[in-house]
Amino acid sequence: MDCRKCGACCIAPSITTPIPNMPHGKPAGARCANLNDRNECTLYGQTARPAFCAGWQPLPEVCGQSFSEAMTRITTLEQATA
Repeated sequence: MDCRKCGACCIAPSITTPIPNMPHGKPAGARCANLNDRNECTLYGQTARPAFCAGWQPLPEVCGQSFSEAMTRITTLEQATA
């Protein structure tokens, strides 16, 4: 599956470690400061990109068919692992 670049994986999950432009991490549901207006990660391909973020892969069972489906599925994963 190719990434739709919807930004759900940059919004729904929490990140508990410091990341560029967010020294205290990111709460679940908050838009990452490194997500541009086209929902693309400005850190993609850079060494500054957190390992947590690099671990996300576009998969149908995670991404679903739409942004709202991806948000729901990733939020459910977030809540199950919190």
